[in-house]
Amino acid sequence: MTVKMEASAGKLAHNTLMTYGIIIAIVGIYLTYLNTLTGIAVFSFFGGIGAIAALWWGSDTIKHLCSYGLGTGVPSAGMIAFGAGAIAMIAGTKFGLASPIVVLILAAVIGAVIGYVANNIINMNIPVMITSLIELAIVGAMTMLGFASMCTGSFTFNGLVIGGMSLSMEPATQVAAGGAQTFMVTVIPEFAGSLIGGAALAVIFFLGAMALQHPFNACLGPNEQQDRTLMLALEVGFLSMIVVAVMSYVFLDLVSATVGLAVALIGWFYTYKKYIELSKRDAYAWLDAKPIIEVGGDQ
Repeated sequence: MTVKMEASAGKLAHNTLMTYGIIIAIVGIYLTYLNTLTGIAVFSFFGGIGAIAALWWGSDTIKHLCSYGLGTGVPSAGMIAFGAGAIAMIAGTKFGLASPIVVLILAAVIGAVIGYVANNIINMNIPVMITSLIELAIVGAMTMLGFASMCTGSFTFNGLVIGGMSLSMEPATQVAAGGAQTFMVTVIPEFAGSLIGGAALAVIFFLGAMALQHPFNACLGPNEQQDRTLMLALEVGFLSMIVVAVMSYVFLDLVSATVGLAVALIGWFYTYKKYIELSKRDAYAWLDAKPIIEVGGDQ
């Protein structure tokens, strides 16, 4: 038997949040393609904005899924979202300009399979399990792709696995006219210094997973309010974006990485300030609340 704990409905319907989240995530990731069109990487920060939009939507999905229980499944939901999303994100980036759309579709398919197994084979019997895991897989994939494109300036597979180029020079087998020595130069891609080869993607995985599961986990309770939970999702999203911006100094030029860091810092400061205001508002509402008296013993 499954028991549902009612969570706050909020002013924004879940489908509205999902629509905004998907659109902003896709558009934000695609805007990083301006790096390729202009030859400068200053537009990389849009990937981070897209990732935060996905986290913002995902925190509400977490709330709907984990209201069927005591909240102990919140961290698990965050990890399974990014586990499924990582597979879709890496496989989907092989499709060039269509990569963000392919990543979204692959994530939905993987999430549906995981949801079916959880509900129909493991018998968790949660009504929103399949739809929620589809959404969370997409959230995980979009978040990782967004932060990856912010870090490297590209959302394609080559941009994630090639960290640079090195030159190999060897004497040619044939001697040029006049007896001059000739050399053969080979350009060799370096994989160890890339986002995936250098394991930086693993950092993005955990940054995103913690940012996804933390908002509802922190705000869970009888006075949980949608606007406060969503504001915390934005705050931790920008906090993760700060770390990604610092990592981007390895892959981008100084100006482009600094622009990303500045956007992340400004976004974090604003959302943190707003979250504290909302927390004070909700704390004040409970200021005169009386403790629940438990009747027992001689009472």
